[in-house]
Amino acid sequence: MGMPQAAEVWTAEQVRALPDDGLRHEVVDGEHLVTPAPRAPHQIALSELEALLRPYVKEHGLGKIIRSPADLEFDPHTLMQPDLFVTIGRRVKTWQDALPLRLAVEVLSPSTARADRIVKRRRLQRAKVPEYWIVDLDARLIEGLAAGRPAAGSVGGAAGVAAGVLARAAGAGPAGLLPRGARGGLKVSRPAS
Repeated sequence: MGMPQAAEVWTAEQVRALPDDGLRHEVVDGEHLVTPAPRAPHQIALSELEALLRPYVKEHGLGKIIRSPADLEFDPHTLMQPDLFVTIGRRVKTWQDALPLRLAVEVLSPSTARADRIVKRRRLQRAKVPEYWIVDLDARLIEGLAAGRPAAGSVGGAAGVAAGVLARAAGAGPAGLLPRGARGGLKVSRPAS
């Protein structure tokens, strides 16, 4: 009986060197995460959320709102691509200029739930990203997770508005954001850390 092999520890450099295969490759604390291209409801939800947040972020001078793909290198073993993120307001010429983040958002897909809820959440908490939102379209929920206390200028006040906009989009039916016939709004939750 052989000895169990240790899992390979990946680096951001190794992920960048991979050929473009149409999949999203990230590495978080050395763990290589591979996900397929997002589906239409995922992208529609991101579009709705971005359209809502853009004026809120601008009006409150909170920074820049950006959608991935974007290679955000937190350290040599972490290269992440949050679905949507808000910078802390300075000029962004390179992806490194986008750090630190004010907000990171992931829209859950069946293939990303574990990585989004556990692996990425822990890493973003360690990076002291003040807000991390997980948009769960199936549960009709936006989970607002904070890394400790939200910093001044938090975007958390927009979460309730975001939930309402996403829920209204669901009522439109053809957009396919949420199941047709869904009633009521999305819930906004701040679960215990």
